[in-house]
Parts: sequence; structure tokens; C-alpha cells
Amino acid sequence: MTQKHPHRIRSTIRMLVPLIMQSEALQILESVRAQTQSDSGCIHCVLYRGVDDVRAIMLDELWAEEDNLIRHLRSELFKRVLLAIEMAEEPPEVRFEKIKQTSGIEIIKKARMPH
Repeated sequence: MTQKHPHRIRSTIRMLVPLIMQSEALQILESVRAQTQSDSGCIHCVLYRGVDDVRAIMLDELWAEEDNLIRHLRSELFKRVLLAIEMAEEPPEVRFEKIKQTSGIEIIKKARMPH
């Protein structure tokens, strides 16, 4: 089922944190993730670790509206994300994507149907 979402925003922050600092960075980001997930404007907030590069940590958030994201970026809680970013070996990859429409498994089914 295709759904239209004119205001949803996906935020991803990927950083490379030295192994010696991983535990501290993950502890900070997990705490942020748990609190962010309970925000009414947050649809999901997930923390990932890299398989291809063990230094990689990614925070992936989906926000109902841009205003919710902006409020989050200005919050005291987000300062902790910035603290974790400071632990990174190099500047992080930061991306904000506006999502207008999402689709699910029906796209796979349609693509796999014989012509």
C-alpha cells in the first residue's frame, strides 16, 4: 500500500568512532534513542552499528513533521548527540530527507509479476 506523507522527515547521522570510545558513545546514543523514541513527534528512532566497519554507528530517526525535528535539534537532549559526534574520527555523514510517499511489499510483488 502506497502512503503519502507530505511532511515526514528522515534524519540519519553516521559516524566513525574509535573502538576505545565506542562503549561511551553507544551508551550516550542509546540513552538519546530511548528518550527520542518516546517523543510524540518521533515515528521511530533506531541505533545501528556497522558490520562492514566496526567503528560505524548510525542514528536513524523518522519524524512526523519538520517542526518536530527542528524542536529536537534545538533540545538539550540533542546536545548529547553532538557530544557523541565529537568522539568521531572524522566529520559525520549527516542527512535529512523529506519523504512525500512510501511503498511496501506491493512494489516487489508488482515488479516480480510476469509481464
